[in-house]
Amino acid sequence: MVGWRSGTAQDTVTLTLFPTPRLRKSPFYAATRRYGCDAFSVYNHMLMPVWYGDPEEEFWRLIEHVTLWDVACERQVEITGPDAARFVQLLTPRNLDTCTVGKCRYVILTAEDGGIINDPVLLRLGENHFWLSLADSDVLLWAKGVALNADMDVMIVEPDVSPLQVQGPKSNATMAALFGERIIDMAYYTLLETTLDNIPIVISRTGWSGEKGYEIFLRDGQYGDALWERVMVAGKAFNIGPACPSQIRRIEAGILAYGTDMTLTTNPFEIGMDRLVDVEQETDFIGKAALRKIKAEGIDCLLTGVEIEGDKVANEEHWPLFADGRRIGEVTSCVYSPRLEKNIGLAMVERGLAAPGRQLTVKAPHADLTAHTAVMPFFDPNKELPR
Repeated sequence: MVGWRSGTAQDTVTLTLFPTPRLRKSPFYAATRRYGCDAFSVYNHMLMPVWYGDPEEEFWRLIEHVTLWDVACERQVEITGPDAARFVQLLTPRNLDTCTVGKCRYVILTAEDGGIINDPVLLRLGENHFWLSLADSDVLLWAKGVALNADMDVMIVEPDVSPLQVQGPKSNATMAALFGERIIDMAYYTLLETTLDNIPIVISRTGWSGEKGYEIFLRDGQYGDALWERVMVAGKAFNIGPACPSQIRRIEAGILAYGTDMTLTTNPFEIGMDRLVDVEQETDFIGKAALRKIKAEGIDCLLTGVEIEGDKVANEEHWPLFADGRRIGEVTSCVYSPRLEKNIGLAMVERGLAAPGRQLTVKAPHADLTAHTAVMPFFDPNKELPR
């Protein structure tokens, strides 16, 4: 039996999640339990840690020291074969011409109507060897379905690969203690293949925190516990602690969550990801005609920042937004930031109302709350920290 905590500042409810064989445990599951995790959600059909005890305490450790996250639920879709590079470009509107071997890219995968399938990090391990490190949707099945009709020579599988994230300003010192000084010089969004005591891994300079960080992709699940302990020992001198992906820090940084801030019914222009869409490239990709049309005609709604007055809040569902008594959108994510000392969030609103400073009313379950649109990201707008 695994507890799943559900609640806000206004109320807390404890539900129960019953694991079954179809809800997979990560290679780090035993370690997370041993270090105090007592609540899990389900992400890509796998148990994902969501509660060690105090999200604000984890937030401060993340921004001041270093944290270790079990994110094995970021499953990998591996694409290989003679046509792998051409096939990967078919899946995304981002032009991958500059994504050479050893580099990573944040990409979006689009459907035929321009809707977003997923927003993975793409890792290029070889000329025709790619991983898609996934958000929460069934991209393995999508990719295999596309390949069935693509007339390309590719192999698509889910490999035995499970990532950890080492995030925070002291992540470089922690990683250097494990892998040497070469780690400190790794460029943002690059990768290297290596081993640690014969444990096969890939390291990337990526993360979901808005802080400097790394991901360690374990390539053999039997070493999950050993890898976890090695990282914890290396980070002890730097005040490392286990943590869950920080909702506070990712909203501060304007990092989006698939299934929350964007879905299959959302297109990239609505979430401000125009830079990831190249409709002028010669190479074809799924959704190209639809996205070209959307770009030409414009969009009706746009994701923006929002600040909410009052006591601490956090939403577990989308909250309706009103302006002048008329519904104009919804809050997709919100949380209290102890650093900024205010409630911050992301909201999808009518495009004409997305400019900062527009006063709104949030229809939260417990009360009507006063809010206003705001510039996003809320902190480190030039993204200097993760670089």
